Amino acid sequence: MITLKEIAKECGVSTATVSNILNGKNKVSEETREKVMAVVKERGYKLNYVAQGLRKQKTQTIGVIAEDIVQFTTPEIIEGIMEVCEERGYRTIVQNLRLYSRWQDLWFDNDKMYYSVMDPAVQEMASIRVDGIVYVAGHARNIHRFPSEYQIPSVLAYAYSQEKDVPSVVIDDEEGARLIVEHLIKKGHTKIGVMAGEQENIHTKLRVLGYQKALFDAGILYNPELICYAGWGKELSYGAAEKLLSKDITAIFCMSDRNAGGVYKYLFEKGKQAGRDISIVGFDDEMISDFMTPRLTTMRIDRLQIGKSAMELLFDKMEGKEVPDEIKVPCRLIDRESVLKL
Repeated sequence: MITLKEIAKECGVSTATVSNILNGKNKVSEETREKVMAVVKERGYKLNYVAQGLRKQKTQTIGVIAEDIVQFTTPEIIEGIMEVCEERGYRTIVQNLRLYSRWQDLWFDNDKMYYSVMDPAVQEMASIRVDGIVYVAGHARNIHRFPSEYQIPSVLAYAYSQEKDVPSVVIDDEEGARLIVEHLIKKGHTKIGVMAGEQENIHTKLRVLGYQKALFDAGILYNPELICYAGWGKELSYGAAEKLLSKDITAIFCMSDRNAGGVYKYLFEKGKQAGRDISIVGFDDEMISDFMTPRLTTMRIDRLQIGKSAMELLFDKMEGKEVPDEIKVPCRLIDRESVLKL
């Protein structure tokens, strides 16, 4: 097996330089880093994490705890985490709690259920001595108690931390909603209904605020009767579509692409179409939104950037730097074909 010294000789650098690169220290040029990593990959050099950990009291390992990888936001967030870790010479270990798969939404207010799988996951991360933990939530919610007795630097991704020592990376729900409602207003719409999620959901509350702000900025009177709290999902919004469409509206802001799918289905059955008979916008930019007829105008959640930002935040925390309590990742308008200009 090739040694560190042999890699250094082949690359024409010192062993300290090779070590710095493999340990993710930004003390060399990008050209040198790429040259060394190419030789490492070609020659099959592997870090001895156990020995390294014993020497440095570090394992170059990041633990990722996901509430459930079946949630559509989670895989790309984890990919962003892994991308940054790879660039810094760290490996990742992923624990999938499978909360939604096990219990759907029954675990939301059930601490016994939640901690029956959460505590063992954190204990395992502690036992293998990860250098830090990124917790990936399935949807934005307040997390009131993150295990702190293990003294492991931690960051929450896609959730709001209620603890001072655990910062969060979240999406800017309010501004995203403001932007897409503003887009409808610029197209001439002043009577805008909302197909919302559950009323107490954080995403819902923040997106309603964004909706209200867009109306206020445009001098349009807010009418709470135009908000339908259907819940999340195509079938729920399909069931609520008739009531919302009976209002005097020309456009609907759906708080998820799946909610928009339910409205599309209802319109199709009535011989109507989004972008022709009524304007529809969504939120999330799930893959299906680009294949709906007409293609859905929506807000893109930069899931990859959430993961990257969370990992960069964790590295800063691990290095003892001062970090913000919260980072908001902006959403981006994806303008397609479902909005009619009045």
